[in-house]
Amino acid sequence: MYPKLIEIGTFYLPTYGVLVALGFLAGLAATVKLGRRAGFNSEVITNLAVYVALAGMLGAKIAMILFDWREYVAEPGRIFSLETLQAAGVFQGGLILALATAYYYMKKQGLPVLATSDAFAPGVAIGHAIGRLGCFAAGCCWGVECDLPWAVRFHDPVAWNLTGVPLEKDLHPTQLYESGVELLLFAFLYQRFNKPHAPGQVIGLYLVISSILRFLIEFLRYHQQSLTLGLSLTQWISIVLAVAGAVILARTKKSDPLPQTAHA
Repeated sequence: MYPKLIEIGTFYLPTYGVLVALGFLAGLAATVKLGRRAGFNSEVITNLAVYVALAGMLGAKIAMILFDWREYVAEPGRIFSLETLQAAGVFQGGLILALATAYYYMKKQGLPVLATSDAFAPGVAIGHAIGRLGCFAAGCCWGVECDLPWAVRFHDPVAWNLTGVPLEKDLHPTQLYESGVELLLFAFLYQRFNKPHAPGQVIGLYLVISSILRFLIEFLRYHQQSLTLGLSLTQWISIVLAVAGAVILARTKKSDPLPQTAHA
């Protein structure tokens, strides 16, 4: 579509990077607002969001390299290439490292883990939704061929050069599928957060719903890595995250709903 937002000589501003940055800012704004509403310190929440975002980007890249490790072993220099830097990475890999980083920081700061995670869940969803638009602009994370009326075609050779997306073929717009469902999930979680809920209920819902949706969308994605028992590695990660979310939800049933001012 439009992999280069602005181009001056050899310099260009990648559309993907701009939309990822906008996604982070939108997610940060939502998280700080909800965190403040729950009585958390805005500065602490902002710092946590920055650490989580950095960990997410790193984790996504690490997972991408691990999934395609044969290619990177053959060409180690690709790890530090512009191609790798601009690639979207694997979202679930980023989410896992982000969750681990968040857990460590929250424990260090004495924050209630589940209640704080609840404030972050809607922000992660809206950030993911906007970030996937960046994937669509760059051409990465494309779908398999289809003959549906809403199929999309990529034409820009720059997109092919950056991501390898096939040109002039009708493809499932999987990036838009995921962006759309994450936007709806954001609206649902944001509304759910603003109602009395047990600590962990919002993040539990996010993990279950987002993972199930990603699991299903993966069947329409083109996969370069090999499948295991008919499923991609991303789908296996989705299963693990969905189970983790289900465990959290099961535990929240034993907790009483808390008002949003409970964490002053």
